[in-house]
Amino acid sequence: MPEIYDLIIVGGGPAGLTAGIYASRRKLKNLVITKDIGGQAATVPKIENYPGFMEIDGFNLTETMKKQAEAFGTEFIFQEVKKISQEKHLFKAETITGEQYLAQSLILSFGVTPRNLDVPGEVEFTNKGVTYCANCDAPLYKDKIVAVVGGGNSALDAAEYLSKIAQKVYLIHRRSEFRGDEVLVDKIKNKANIELVLNSTVQEIKGDKFVQSINIENLKTKEISNLEVDGVFIEIGHVVSADPVRQTVDLDKQNQIVIDDYCHTSQPGIFAAGDVASGEYKQIIIAAGEGAKAALSAYKYLQHKKGEKGEVLDWSLN
Repeated sequence: MPEIYDLIIVGGGPAGLTAGIYASRRKLKNLVITKDIGGQAATVPKIENYPGFMEIDGFNLTETMKKQAEAFGTEFIFQEVKKISQEKHLFKAETITGEQYLAQSLILSFGVTPRNLDVPGEVEFTNKGVTYCANCDAPLYKDKIVAVVGGGNSALDAAEYLSKIAQKVYLIHRRSEFRGDEVLVDKIKNKANIELVLNSTVQEIKGDKFVQSINIENLKTKEISNLEVDGVFIEIGHVVSADPVRQTVDLDKQNQIVIDDYCHTSQPGIFAAGDVASGEYKQIIIAAGEGAKAALSAYKYLQHKKGEKGEVLDWSLN
């Protein structure tokens, strides 16, 4: 008979890792199934808004979370889940290599995937000058000319980081104003080797074996220009890949898993947290908080399932 866990956590980002910490501290036998540790958070070179740290990189932050979870008893398996289903009174997580794991409850905290530009040349030059991870690939562009596409915090972070490595950075944004934090915007505007290309979009990525240039359209004048670049860093957000659970839980128009205030999904016994869950704000601290909340909700669900009272509000007088 396969081992049956109290809880399986799908995804090893801040939400899943925090859920593991809280589940283990409630003595739930829990398993994290994930492709990697940290997800998108692990690729952030400098985090300045996580409480308790003036500055820390995402890799070290999430690795510390993993060590905490392991210290309390969380188990880890490095696999990708392709399907979630229900088998009698249990939930089953099946990986792309065919392994199956059973649990009495689930927390869905798998991450998101980078959003594509969907322009000619993007697919052909992926990993040949087109990249979606500045922290991973920036060192490859020392003293080169690069373009960053996007207007949010991830694009601003990437441009600021690349300005320390590359000879020149073009920051291309479809609007005249950025959507990121003012602190980051000010940093970008004070960098001599960052050139802002506003009200513009990338129309085509061109090259031979590797990226050599991009065609840019000015959205106001409709003029097409060509910029010679060695690399294109696409930082226009991410999309949720909810295929493994599409038939199991309700999704919203953005493909996010719909949750309530306590991280319950539409399926009793399944909870969700982090970037995959419905909600406007996608921050590491919010994902971690939701992971804790989801684990406590799972604990309460399992206690009720056994006929016990479950979690008691720690601020309640009753």
